[in-house]
Amino acid sequence: MVERQFNRKVQTFRSDNGTEFTSLTNYFLQHGILHKTSCVGTPQQNGRAERKHRHILNVARALRFQSNLPIEFWGECILTAGYLMNRTPSAVLQGKTPFEMLYQKVPDYTHLRVFGSLCYSHNQAHKGDKFASRSRKCVFIGYPYGKKGWRLFDLEKQEFFVSRDVVFFENQFPFSDEPQNITTTISNEEGVLWAPISTGPFVEEENRPNNSLSPLVSPIETPIEENIMSTPSSPSPTPLHDNSAQLSPDSPPATDSSPSPSPTLTLDPPSPSPVPPPPAELLGRGQRRKTQSVTLRNYVTNNAQTQLLDKSGAKTLYPIANYVSSGRFSVSHRAYLAAIVENVEPRSFKLAFSNIRWRHAMRVEVDALEENQTWTLEELPPGKRAIGSKWVYKIKYNSDGTIECYKARLVALGNRQIAGEDYCETFAPVAKMGTVRLFLKVAAGNNWPVYQMDVHNAFLHGDLQEEVYMKPPPGFFPEGDTRVCRLRKSIYGLKQASRCWFAKLTTSLREYGFQQTHADYSLFTFDRNGIKIRMLIYVDDMILTGNNEKALQDFKTYLSSCFKMKDLGHLKYFLGIEVARNTSGFYLSQRKYALDIIAETGLLAAKPAPFPLEENPTWLSRLPSSFPIQHRMSLSGTFHLFGCYTT
Repeated sequence: MVERQFNRKVQTFRSDNGTEFTSLTNYFLQHGILHKTSCVGTPQQNGRAERKHRHILNVARALRFQSNLPIEFWGECILTAGYLMNRTPSAVLQGKTPFEMLYQKVPDYTHLRVFGSLCYSHNQAHKGDKFASRSRKCVFIGYPYGKKGWRLFDLEKQEFFVSRDVVFFENQFPFSDEPQNITTTISNEEGVLWAPISTGPFVEEENRPNNSLSPLVSPIETPIEENIMSTPSSPSPTPLHDNSAQLSPDSPPATDSSPSPSPTLTLDPPSPSPVPPPPAELLGRGQRRKTQSVTLRNYVTNNAQTQLLDKSGAKTLYPIANYVSSGRFSVSHRAYLAAIVENVEPRSFKLAFSNIRWRHAMRVEVDALEENQTWTLEELPPGKRAIGSKWVYKIKYNSDGTIECYKARLVALGNRQIAGEDYCETFAPVAKMGTVRLFLKVAAGNNWPVYQMDVHNAFLHGDLQEEVYMKPPPGFFPEGDTRVCRLRKSIYGLKQASRCWFAKLTTSLREYGFQQTHADYSLFTFDRNGIKIRMLIYVDDMILTGNNEKALQDFKTYLSSCFKMKDLGHLKYFLGIEVARNTSGFYLSQRKYALDIIAETGLLAAKPAPFPLEENPTWLSRLPSSFPIQHRMSLSGTFHLFGCYTT
């Protein structure tokens, strides 16, 4: 069969020493098939088959337990488990299914049904009797081989058969002893989408109760019990499992005129209170109750917006404030989070030029560049080309959430540089996310303070060896001036700028006595006379910790003498990661970074989902070139977000 169906020949057959396999020895010899057997009592030599046996049994047991089938149906459970496993994507197969690997086509899932569920098959043996039953009450027990139908078990005649005319009730199981309520659906996905990371509040300076409200979100946090249980003052409490309210295929549906069944659990209020009358139905234009179109009932619609919500009180079905909370943090840290989220950084020179703060920041940046003799104005030589430049704006914060400065940075468009002409070597090490977490773990375990420092115009300290020309900064030189800036020192955006800066910083640290680690070249260590200092560098952002406070202050003074440094205090925000600390350790969050991605794509009003993407998606490689740029940006930002926690 293998040779005829798949044009392949079996070459090797591996098994244990069971007689069902050893009896085939002559057949294997006649067809040239190698038969390899494991040693007696050593199933680990045939581990792949043993592991697959355990996998099949695990799935089969789950199917039987979920449907409460008798043990006599164990064979059907095994066959159905194998059928489903062959159509389940696997990470070993790069997200493909065994069926797809074998037949080179994606399997069809439209015929899959819940195993062991109640179903009704068309009764073809009524023999023309007008009053005979037209259906047979059955249990779905699998998928027949070579037929387009379902394998069923007749509960009345106790026989197996195959049929294609079947009506399924996939939330009822005939062999289940527990009552099934198919009319009540409890869905609280919108109230509690994610479970809390910790059971108690994450407080930095002081212990505060968990019911403190965050200034960043609205106080709409409804626990699950409020959506499930009824209070004593509610007019008619309904129990979760009300057997009298169940519907089955044999019983007719209840009408609106029928009285509601009495609940199995009654709650006696302390004092009788009159039941308030139902609110009167509003009449008039625009008051009619709107229902979704039947055509769109199986689709998710009207759940996203194209622009950010303004402050005019616009309403949305899924406000992001209901799903993002910072109530576990202290008041001071919540104020810090509010500050970094509230302020918006401009994305263009036109927007920044309309604000006096950013105009001043750009003026300060140009003055610093000219004072540092970063460039000289010259005519562009023949055969040379000048690269462009742009402004990048960033708000720097202190550890208490106050704004340290409005930073405008002039960046050269290094993507226009030519290798061998404008630059040669470009590599410069940066801190890995794994090293950052290890750095904080060591500091938390030893109870060391962690400080953050920033270098003012770090790249300007690097010496530039190549001949590079750059167009003047936007907005600072007259349009008629044809001169360009010849760069004498490195500047942000150049491909070799980070290498020049890192080389100069490394020289200063080694002169102080630091050693560069080989596992991560951005980590420097200092050990002398019982004093330990650790320093991690990511371009111009630095975090340092140690066991001696005075030694740390002396080292900060040394750095300030070498470069123009800014002490940002205790670590609060590093590489887009918000850092909070208490006596138990550090709490890392990328809340602001995630919200920025959502805001850029205009999906702040979209309905959140716990799993937005399936594992190992294969459709990413098939995206057309016309895929909208905002979606490409959101995908790249999301992958970076995931990478910060998986590296």
